[in-house]
Amino acid sequence: MSHPDNTVSERNTTTTTTTSGGAGMGIIVGALVVVVAVLAYFVLGGDGGASNGASDVSVTIEGAGDAVEGAATAVGDAATPSE
Repeated sequence: MSHPDNTVSERNTTTTTTTSGGAGMGIIVGALVVVVAVLAYFVLGGDGGASNGASDVSVTIEGAGDAVEGAATAVGDAATPSE
């Protein structure tokens, strides 16, 4: 006679994991590189060396005559040793 509690059962389990997102991360990193390159171009003066005279600077100081008057003698007096 056969006994119903002597049966053997086998169970096979297969798990498949699929990951994606590497392509999306590459697109994000590529876009950031392009943005940084464009900003660096403008910040570092990407005008190609062309000059239209806008970078010429002329500085005139007026009214400093009173402040400088006698400065040379004051420095000369300070440089002489006192005993």
